[in-house]
Amino acid sequence: MKMPQQGRDWDELRAEMIARGGGDVDWRSGKTAVYVFNAGEDIHHVQHEAYGMFMAENGLGPLAFPSLAQMEKEVIGMALGLLHAPEGAAGAMTSGGTDSITMALKTARDFARANAKPLTDHNIVLPRSAHLAFDKAAHLMDIAVRRVPLKGDGSYEADAGAMAEAVDASTIMMVGSAPNFPHGIIDPIAALGDVAAAKGVWLHVDACVGGYFAPFARMNGVAVPDFDFAVPAVHSMSADLHKYGYCAKGASTVLFRSEALYKHMPFSMRDWSGAPMKTPTLAGTRPGGAISAAWAVMNVLGVDGYREKQGLVCATREKIEAGVKALGFEVLGRPLLGLIAFRHPEAETLALYAAMRARGWFTSFTAEPASLHLMLSPKHAEVADAYLADLAAALVDVKAGVKAEKVEARYS
Repeated sequence: MKMPQQGRDWDELRAEMIARGGGDVDWRSGKTAVYVFNAGEDIHHVQHEAYGMFMAENGLGPLAFPSLAQMEKEVIGMALGLLHAPEGAAGAMTSGGTDSITMALKTARDFARANAKPLTDHNIVLPRSAHLAFDKAAHLMDIAVRRVPLKGDGSYEADAGAMAEAVDASTIMMVGSAPNFPHGIIDPIAALGDVAAAKGVWLHVDACVGGYFAPFARMNGVAVPDFDFAVPAVHSMSADLHKYGYCAKGASTVLFRSEALYKHMPFSMRDWSGAPMKTPTLAGTRPGGAISAAWAVMNVLGVDGYREKQGLVCATREKIEAGVKALGFEVLGRPLLGLIAFRHPEAETLALYAAMRARGWFTSFTAEPASLHLMLSPKHAEVADAYLADLAAALVDVKAGVKAEKVEARYS
């Protein structure tokens, strides 16, 4: 496409954009269980309006936009309070989980360098189920990744003992997930903390999925184990606002136990032709709308609102868990939050995935072991029965060898 010589009419373009979106997944109907966290039209309206109010403002300039600086400070304060951070803890907003993880690893590396660790040949130790964003960040910084097999007991949890054996003098970070993305299982963070404390290693908890879910699930009576700064060895955490915080994309938080740890994250430079510049994260320009929308949604929902939303998600997960078990599926491990993975001993996973896709469901799957994967939102409470009914029909078709193309023709 070449840029048009003359600009086009916005009404015409708007209609074209709507038409182009017609081929996208219909997430508003609740038939999508990945990528989008649908907390309802009321919260979507708050996201949209609050984002637009500060869409042109830039979080790079706190002196120019003290409103954004204050909103970010308050978002971080709420996050630290939820996650049992001690007095003096600190953090910043980022664009997403990968950004938060990258900044946490950069901070751990620079902390290690400042504390007599080798300048090169660093490594990080993490379970097989940890998010691939750690590999991406490690690649950027030339840090070796040591992935350790999970426990062999069917829990799909990190193996603290095996991870301890992988740690050496060049290890700058250990990682646990709360929960991991593939299986939705919270790693034994307290046990990892014992290892990290004994080895003198930085422990990061990737709570991108659970950071704004698990605290409210616990308030609702779910037996969530210690996973946050309540574990003394936890140095840093990543927690995504645009996942179960129900905020607009892209918004995440990276959090540190102390200002002394946090101080290794910001970038500051004076030695160039322009004005001195200091940025808390990798980004220069920081979208004001992501900050303002996060602040607005968190204040609109409050503790009671989040408890209600997360309680609905847990109840929906429990309903689907019972439903798939009744169909002969095995649920992987013991999920406590909004993620669930399950497999059937008599049906190939990708065939089931295709059969459900043909029925209009856009979800995900896990590779190890091959299983169907759902990331549930409050909206899914309305469609859980329909999902289970379609899954039962898909299972019959897959066992009978019916191809997804025939199913799609049947539903189109």
